Amino acid sequence: MLPASRRVENAWMRLEQRGAPPAELLSADIYDSWMRCISLGLDTLRPPSPEFVSPAVLRQEQQRCSLVRGLALAEMHTLHQQIAGSNFMIAFANADGLLLDIISDSSFSDASNAACIRAGTIWAENICGTNGLGTAAYLKRPIVVHGREHFFARYNNLTCIAAPIFAPDGGLTGILDASSDCMSRQAHTQALVAMAATQIENGLFREQHRGDILVAFHNRGEYLHTLSAGLLAVDNEGRILAANRAARVLLHGLPASAGRLFGDVFRAKFSAFVDEGRRKERQRLEDDVGSQFVATIENTRQFPMTQRISAPRPPPQKEVAVQFVSADPAIAAIVRRVETAAARKMPILIRGETGTGKEQMARHAHAASRRSGSFVAVNCAALPESLIEAELFGYSEGSFTGARKGGSTGLFREADGGTLFLDEIGDMPVTLQAVLLRFLDDWTVRPVGGTKREVDVLLVSATNANLDDSIAKGRFRSDLLFRLNTLEVTLLPLRERTDFADIAHHLMSKIDPAVELSQSAIDRLVELDWDGNIRELRNVLARLSLGEHGSAIDEAAVEAAVGPARRERPGPRSSTDDEVKRDLHEIQRAHVLSAYAETGNNISKTARRLGVSRNTVYRALRGSQT
Repeated sequence: MLPASRRVENAWMRLEQRGAPPAELLSADIYDSWMRCISLGLDTLRPPSPEFVSPAVLRQEQQRCSLVRGLALAEMHTLHQQIAGSNFMIAFANADGLLLDIISDSSFSDASNAACIRAGTIWAENICGTNGLGTAAYLKRPIVVHGREHFFARYNNLTCIAAPIFAPDGGLTGILDASSDCMSRQAHTQALVAMAATQIENGLFREQHRGDILVAFHNRGEYLHTLSAGLLAVDNEGRILAANRAARVLLHGLPASAGRLFGDVFRAKFSAFVDEGRRKERQRLEDDVGSQFVATIENTRQFPMTQRISAPRPPPQKEVAVQFVSADPAIAAIVRRVETAAARKMPILIRGETGTGKEQMARHAHAASRRSGSFVAVNCAALPESLIEAELFGYSEGSFTGARKGGSTGLFREADGGTLFLDEIGDMPVTLQAVLLRFLDDWTVRPVGGTKREVDVLLVSATNANLDDSIAKGRFRSDLLFRLNTLEVTLLPLRERTDFADIAHHLMSKIDPAVELSQSAIDRLVELDWDGNIRELRNVLARLSLGEHGSAIDEAAVEAAVGPARRERPGPRSSTDDEVKRDLHEIQRAHVLSAYAETGNNISKTARRLGVSRNTVYRALRGSQT
């Protein structure tokens, strides 16, 4: 039998010679896609010009998809870290194939085969032919399109791996795609993309049913907090509201559809199950055909005891107030997951760029845990390697030269009953990693020169480093990462958050409550590229509050404060193909000129309407005069 690459090559030759490929030379999905393209009148050697929406329509669609987009962006960052340096691009599109977001390596961004792959492009199969995003949207199942399996020759150097994302009601809500040049293809990438899509779906499920009782279950206890766990949403009466895909697989053949009762599926009284779930994290469940599961209720604290008991009920606990802005749906979902994990004393790993608020999230985890002890922060990169054990575990008086009189309790003991926050774990010395692993084995500390003692701490870690890369290079232990990331979350950078205006107003109210930010000031701030994220925005706002502009800050004040050299947020990449580049430029300029006329030749209104900078409008106007 011919190798797959030769078969596809022969299929291309037959397509060019006879107008259709033989079915036996292609996989069924690729063959069917090619035939759909042929029936639409597409020509493999004459691809149509790319179609893209205006910046204003793109912004509107991003806002409409804010929840799934926020969850997708978090997974895209994690996915990109897992395959970084491999000439990859991670993309997210809506259900119609409209590309909403891209994260890519610079090597991919600069490649000629990346032409036209930009936010705002429509990748539907009837426009771009057989491709990962468009074909996955049509099939509603994962697809790999490798090299010449693409219908149009311009994409033959790419491998596209795409997976659909389904909403809790079963409808298609987006597509996740990892694309690379064919030489960088990785066998495990398909599994990583599928896992990321499942994580997004579970996030949507939890968000839609956050007011309901959420039951997680699996045949094996070690998989209870993994992507393969089943999720059931149940109301207070024990009526099933929804089940995720994993739950439907685990309960195949049982009446677990919406509207059925918990007791129709499991051999347990629902009220007793809920009350037991409040007393301990895990319990056994048996379904109606005798299959055994380990189950947990993810959100027990918001539901009252159902059984009558003689002891008085404790007063309901108030929700812990979030001390930072979390209006972005993705951040709000992360906050709720962190709260649940903290209440169960699960180790939490917070990833994110510098300045994204990792310590604030860690402090909120401490508050949500309602632990009575202290919040103790440790900068792992700053610990002197020679004194690591003494600093963490403490020491007795006279245990070594220079030991303080009376000794030291150590940072772990200080956090007993509270939270230990390990910051910058990516820069943790290997010596400290070994020490931490020993501690996590039995949660006991032995002060230098002292006796062993068990401590009770909630462990929260944070990093802006690529830990997967550090593991590959031998700088970080994989067995330690698995102990630290029972729950792992990634905070979005400021440039990708949908609640920028809320963050800016919140920060300014803390800096100087008498100062107001105008809408024009917010619009100008949004355009900037915030490499330092929220921390950098806070510094700029503090500088603005010192200006002599009265109680309101406008666009001119922002311009004066940030200076002319300040970078703007980079726009979509331009094509390196001259013909496509010219087409895109002319279409974009026509959009700008049309909006300029409709706004009475007002440059600022044109920029706001299209969601672009005023410089873009100026460039379009200059181009029309040449």
